[in-house]
Amino acid sequence: MFRVTRPLANVLKRTTGLTGLAVHPNPLPQLTKTYEETLSVLASIPSSSVYRQGVEALTLRKLNIVKNSNGDVAAVEKQLDEGQIEEALDIASDELNLAAKMVEWKSWEPLEEKPEAGQWEYAGTAPPS
Repeated sequence: MFRVTRPLANVLKRTTGLTGLAVHPNPLPQLTKTYEETLSVLASIPSSSVYRQGVEALTLRKLNIVKNSNGDVAAVEKQLDEGQIEEALDIASDELNLAAKMVEWKSWEPLEEKPEAGQWEYAGTAPPS
């Protein structure tokens, strides 16, 4: 029978403590893959797109953190500051899905109809008349 000593038991993560979020057995390679897939999807958006510029910069920063971690999950969690590594995986997956939707929606193209006057003015930001 295999007996787990107390120090080893502390290293093995059994639960995230978050309902519906299971422990990932090997999170760093999956996180790297998700970030790389996101960058691949973003490459199909014009480089002038503000969305692409922002998400690409953020994803590259996060990818560098993961690649430079030497497999240290705790260091990645601390530097990403997104909670547990499983939460970071969830966030990365959501961003990948959103990037695919942005490509589908072609959000960088001009609007089909001109907006009504004042539609994009917010409280206290209206231009002087």
